[in-house]
Amino acid sequence: MAETITTSNQAEPEYPTEQPEPQKDTVVWQRIALGAILLISVFMNFYKLGQIGFDTYYPPAVRSMMDNWHNFFFAAYDPGGFTSLDKPPVGFWLQVLSAKIFGLTPFSVLLPQALCGVLAVLLLYSLVRRQFGATAGLLAALALALSPVSIVTNRNVTIDSTLALVLLVGAWAVLRAAATGRPRWLLLCAAMVGIGFNIKMLEAYLVLPAFGLLYLLAAPTSIWKRLWHLAVALLLLLVISFSWALAVDLTPATLRPHVGSTQENSEIGLALGYNGLQRLLGVGIKGGTATPNNVQSPGSTSGSQAGPGKGKAPAGISITTGNGTWNAPGNAVPAPFHLFTEPLAGQSGWLLPLAIVGMIALVKFRRPRPRSDRTLQALILWGMWLLTMGVFFSVAGFIHEYYLTVMYPALAALCGIGLVTMWQDYRRSGWRAWLLPLALIATAAEQVFILTGYPNWGRWMIPLLIVLCALAVLVLIGARLPLRFTRNERVARLLMPALALGLVALVLGPTLWAAIPIFQGTESDLPLAGPSQNDGPMGGLNPMKKGVVDKGGVDPALIRYLSTHQGNAQILAAVAGMADDIILATNKPVIPLDGFSSYPLTTSELASLVSSGKLRFLLLNEPQDPNQGPQQGQGQTIGKIGGGSAGTHGEDVLTWAKQHCKVVPSSQWQSSSSGPSASSGPQLGSGPNPNDMKLYDCAAAH
Repeated sequence: MAETITTSNQAEPEYPTEQPEPQKDTVVWQRIALGAILLISVFMNFYKLGQIGFDTYYPPAVRSMMDNWHNFFFAAYDPGGFTSLDKPPVGFWLQVLSAKIFGLTPFSVLLPQALCGVLAVLLLYSLVRRQFGATAGLLAALALALSPVSIVTNRNVTIDSTLALVLLVGAWAVLRAAATGRPRWLLLCAAMVGIGFNIKMLEAYLVLPAFGLLYLLAAPTSIWKRLWHLAVALLLLLVISFSWALAVDLTPATLRPHVGSTQENSEIGLALGYNGLQRLLGVGIKGGTATPNNVQSPGSTSGSQAGPGKGKAPAGISITTGNGTWNAPGNAVPAPFHLFTEPLAGQSGWLLPLAIVGMIALVKFRRPRPRSDRTLQALILWGMWLLTMGVFFSVAGFIHEYYLTVMYPALAALCGIGLVTMWQDYRRSGWRAWLLPLALIATAAEQVFILTGYPNWGRWMIPLLIVLCALAVLVLIGARLPLRFTRNERVARLLMPALALGLVALVLGPTLWAAIPIFQGTESDLPLAGPSQNDGPMGGLNPMKKGVVDKGGVDPALIRYLSTHQGNAQILAAVAGMADDIILATNKPVIPLDGFSSYPLTTSELASLVSSGKLRFLLLNEPQDPNQGPQQGQGQTIGKIGGGSAGTHGEDVLTWAKQHCKVVPSSQWQSSSSGPSASSGPQLGSGPNPNDMKLYDCAAAH
């Protein structure tokens, strides 16, 4: 009988389209709470924004794109327009606009991502509140505002934060489409995902199963109209997605930059290859292979960054490419529970069990009515969003941790919705009442597991977490009998404070992990939340941290020498190893010979540029020991330059330079107190040895 009452419409009504009008005092407090959450988001995203200066790789492209419309449209990496970025341009167009308005500074380049992070919190609150009320919206917004991976990405030059906001706008549009059945909202959703494709390519498509399934099941029209609407939306999606890439590919190669990170010089090939199947399958860039970094890879030294007693390098993979072998964080070995273990768990796994149990709480054993059941609609949208991305990031062969930024809105939404749903179920009879304490226990257990890898932090955080969560769970479990049989209101008054205590304990870890990089100034090119990995489960030095990567800029003596002796040459230099810094320092045409946007310079083209007087200097990285390959964490050798040629052109360039050019004495272009520091491309460690850098003057060949 009790079970019958639990599943009846009276005991468990459907969520209405519009929530009942709350009382005036309640509205005031809701607005105050929302304002506080937004202030938290603003503080976490903007405090000391740009404190570490320019990140590498993308800021030089922003400066180049500011020069002219040609560079702007084609997302040119260098001022001369020799190569383009390895990503589409839309996210960087926002950075260029910000830099045009406020000037080219680290803050102006990072401003769009920080704003997108704050707007995403506000939009997520609106989406969840519309379906499940203000409390669920506030909890979801708070979870997103304190997300470690979202915060470090919001403060970074990467454009995943922009993509996350665009996908949330798409979620708003598809919810309107599912509620009204009007195709214009579905077309708007398709347009937003298409724009997302032009921000981060195929990563934007990970939400399509959730969006498409929601409209197919919930739109109040006939099945044939729904299928027709979805077909038209798919067509619009493809048109918008590939419009820019097709325009680039149809432009003659001589009239546009070479497409970075490709051999075929094609944006469509970049989308489907390097930024598509290669990410999923784990194959290396430009035909290389990805292997776990505790396994020897060609040209690498396994475990060279290992910590004491660890016996292996930091978690991640070694990528063997045409640019050499380099160490990258992310998936080393794809596994079903990869999101629950390091290195991904510390970025986005703190509240993952809570979201999963919350998703289970949304499953109702009754006849599904997706057109009217808001609970089922939320389960389809947010649950499928989380499930699709969770599966992809668990099995993908090559990802970075900050990619999880696009998964976190769904995770945060399910945390807010799930907590409200589980609280409502807790106050009723039936087995669902036990989901709330179970969610607290499972989430606390995952956080303890994460903290065991950080002994200096875990020795005080783990006892605090266990004590607070244990008190909350004991009160919730102990109150079940009095509430069920006696309806003791005195006991009931303890429930909300107990639950609040448990939630405070659960957000302590992610809040600290998000705040530590901000206050310690250890933000990085590839954003990672949490304390230094010296105290982490991976041991050793984290090559992503500022304290390890020298980002002091290029040697001023080199810039002075090149500028003074450039003469009538149109190109300042062809550079291997430090193109980023030279572009930022001079904003002059530079040919990058390595990195993600390397230019496949052939000896015949080099000879033509030199003989015509367009190019005079070559700055090449030539190891003193020719048999020495690049080590993990070090810059690439000249034998591995050449983005589209798998390194053979680079060896030819070096040979040609030795035959036709003379070496400039280092005393003329290096300061006595410092040597050049490289930061171009995938050089995630100490950079090439300054003693290995050679400056060749080819004026004699001219």
